[in-house]
Amino acid sequence: MNQTTAVPVRSLDTQPKRPPAKWKKHLWGYLFLIPAIGIFFTFLWLPIGKGIVYSFYHIDFVKGDTYVGWDNYARVLKDPNVLVSVKNTLYYMGLGLVIGFWVPILFAIAISEMRRFQGFARIAAYLPYVVPVVVLYGLWRWLYDPVGPINAVLTKIGFDSVLFLTDKAWSMISIVIMETWQSFGSALLIYIAAISSIPRDWYEAAEIDGAGIWKRIRYITLPAIKNQIVLLFLLQLIATSQNFQTHYAVLDGGPNNATLTYALLVIRYAFTRQDYGSASALGVLMFLVLSVLAILQYRMSSGKEEA
Repeated sequence: MNQTTAVPVRSLDTQPKRPPAKWKKHLWGYLFLIPAIGIFFTFLWLPIGKGIVYSFYHIDFVKGDTYVGWDNYARVLKDPNVLVSVKNTLYYMGLGLVIGFWVPILFAIAISEMRRFQGFARIAAYLPYVVPVVVLYGLWRWLYDPVGPINAVLTKIGFDSVLFLTDKAWSMISIVIMETWQSFGSALLIYIAAISSIPRDWYEAAEIDGAGIWKRIRYITLPAIKNQIVLLFLLQLIATSQNFQTHYAVLDGGPNNATLTYALLVIRYAFTRQDYGSASALGVLMFLVLSVLAILQYRMSSGKEEA
């Protein structure tokens, strides 16, 4: 007896379903992005665009705006305070790298090498970051006072008292020390997370081979967190180039413009002189410089990811 097996035959009329288009597949994702994109455009790119336009105008809220072309740029470039502010900003950025940049790295490595009380050390190092800035400024003004605790200790061990806030040689250094104490906790958490992701087998193998703590740090820890170091290096350059809050609140650019940064000069043009066109011109120049740093940061980070 012959046994036949029925083979289903697909109808010629049925066509395979086409996969949905990409925009249909991610439609709900795009819809959820619309509010964020609208806020981003309204509060970031729209002000940037208006700032570029205003840099070519003399802004007058009563008589109306007047087109002046490149006059605002010519005016600010002739201002001697612009050169002073650029020098002070570069000096401030350099001090931030020399004094403050390595602090979170050293603390993160030290905490990661601790066998006990790691949680307490992390919390203690991060606490200054959550201190309100008003309290911070009052605290450090008291510490830097000519008869404050720091000068009391200096005079007790035989040194002369230091005028931290009124001496041009010390004013910028004092601000950098204060900001380092307050803000290194945020970078510290990033470095600790990076160190925690390093396989423990590497350290165990190094210890078996007889490597001490310094060799483990040099040949394992630092190369493993190199990407984070480069990223935070560029981010710190951008952040310090824009900073003005501390310089304005503590010394208002003094003494004798020793702490007058570029961003603080923009604030003076806008809200003290009420010359919004020149302030916009200064902002555009800063925007161009920071754009170059941002592009550099993006290329370096993308190159590291590809590698």
